Amino acid sequence: MSNNSNLRSSKYPINPIILNRTSKRAMSGETLSKEELMTLFEAARWAPSSNNNQLTRFVYASKDTEHWSTFLELLADGNKIWCKNASNLIIILSRKNSYYKSSDQRSHSFEAGSAFENMAIQGTSQNLVIHPMGGFDYAKARELLSLENIWDIECMVAVGKPGDVSSLPKELQDSDNQPSTRNPLDQIVFEGIFTEK
Repeated sequence: MSNNSNLRSSKYPINPIILNRTSKRAMSGETLSKEELMTLFEAARWAPSSNNNQLTRFVYASKDTEHWSTFLELLADGNKIWCKNASNLIIILSRKNSYYKSSDQRSHSFEAGSAFENMAIQGTSQNLVIHPMGGFDYAKARELLSLENIWDIECMVAVGKPGDVSSLPKELQDSDNQPSTRNPLDQIVFEGIFTEK
């Protein structure tokens, strides 16, 4: 597992995998084995699910397969530059209606986010790059996957083995070398009353 603990610190002790999870971009272009990839989905499927509805779905393309170029073309130009070295691109979907009584499921995006975080933490433990993105054409993705309105597209994820940061454009190298920080707790946690800061 990569170690960013010298660059990141937490005020209270937390699991190092959580602290070390980052969204790097540099990938080697190597292919993940089916077992490596399916292990990520296995972790994702154990995320919390209201009434055990399991409303999150994953559609993926692997490099050098028939679907790869179609998925890659969905990306914004700035993301294509580095995602070309990914092993897999994954589109995460969530179903807006519960299978239970077909009622609105307000937590569908929360559940998809939880599934992604499981995937990201598992990927960190496998020393993989797991990078979520919003920079892609949602309308074209919806058309590509023939999605009915009951489905939301949540994000796209690039997955791969770590690569050399020098393979990235200069403006992206710094972000891979210096993982982002987070706001302090007193800006995001409130007792009893919420005050926007």
